[in-house]
Amino acid sequence: MALVLQTATFAHQYLNSFLYSQPRKSADALKLGVLSSAQINAAAIIHPVETHPHITLYGIASRNQSTSQSQAKKYHFKQAYGSYQALLDDPEIDVVYISTPNGQHFEWTTKAINAGKHVLCEKPFMSNGEEARKVVELAKEKGVVVEEAFHWQFHPAAHRFRALLESGEYGRVLRTKALMTASPGVPEGDIRWQYDLAGGSAMDMTYALSFTRYALETSHPKHIHSVAMKPYNHDPRVDEAMYAYLTFEASSNVGGGDVQSQIYTDMARSWTLGIIPRFWEYPSIEVETEKAIIYFYNAMMPHLYHYISVKEKLTGRVSTYRQYAGGPVWGSHEVSVGGKGGKSGWSTYRWQLEAFVEKVRGGNPPVWVGNEESVVQMEVIDQLYKAAGMPVRGEKTGSQSGDREKRG
Repeated sequence: MALVLQTATFAHQYLNSFLYSQPRKSADALKLGVLSSAQINAAAIIHPVETHPHITLYGIASRNQSTSQSQAKKYHFKQAYGSYQALLDDPEIDVVYISTPNGQHFEWTTKAINAGKHVLCEKPFMSNGEEARKVVELAKEKGVVVEEAFHWQFHPAAHRFRALLESGEYGRVLRTKALMTASPGVPEGDIRWQYDLAGGSAMDMTYALSFTRYALETSHPKHIHSVAMKPYNHDPRVDEAMYAYLTFEASSNVGGGDVQSQIYTDMARSWTLGIIPRFWEYPSIEVETEKAIIYFYNAMMPHLYHYISVKEKLTGRVSTYRQYAGGPVWGSHEVSVGGKGGKSGWSTYRWQLEAFVEKVRGGNPPVWVGNEESVVQMEVIDQLYKAAGMPVRGEKTGSQSGDREKRG
């Protein structure tokens, strides 16, 4: 259901651009450059920037000058560039958002850092763990902020979910089951099917692994019991679907101990009876604790709709929670548009931008995806591919190249 969610988010952001008045931009507002003309840009960065007073839409780059000019006119950027490098060479730009295909993240993030720009890079962070480690070290050396755009972790619903797990009321975590599927599937010819662009379900649907590690507050798995994958029929190096059964060691915050975890991703999930999309398979995670079953429905884009249900084992009683603003993390925090707790209509991307801009401006946002977290995430994906007998993304195993930009 990933494609459906992305389409819905585009509509959500478009409508909210009318519902929320655009604030007056501050005199020292950061100048944003968008590197690529990908379809995800409108929802992920352009509309969020419109509602933030401390960052402006300055420039957009494509590999085609006419494309960038068209995008600049449509979204009111001041500058359009006919190459990515031209954007990075502009000294006016402070911050760069990168939404190129996965396999190009390392090249352009590295070049942006070397140009002295702060970077918000789409997920998955890089093609592999080695690239991720190099980027983080370079950013530290150059003194710039680099952040992986794991937008869902910035939303108040994610923090409510974690608070329930950390409360101790339901005992320690015993097992988890996370999934993310595409129904209808990712179209043929999409960049996510291309190995040389670091495609594959475990890469594009890295959310399922992220849900798991976030819930357990953990790093690498203690043991990989099995990884089964379905190869793409046009390229066996690309995983159409992947199922992993792992053991993680949970943080003491959620009771510690070993936790059995199942992770399932599928970029071409079939429809039920061939006619019904699997809407019940919105990206979600189920967590069993000693005393309850806790389920976070639509963890990927909770701004559209979500719920967190807690079913107590002994009584069968079900409690349901929703959190669209405020909450245990943002509730007491002063946000950029005045007041505390943010706006209930903000998308996950807008919450992410709130934290990112605050960080770049020298502040201390209440939630942040640390660089080491992004490195570990990529290293675990590498481990999954190796366990499945597949090449790690970025390894040279043959060429099936492409140069199109991200669609979502």
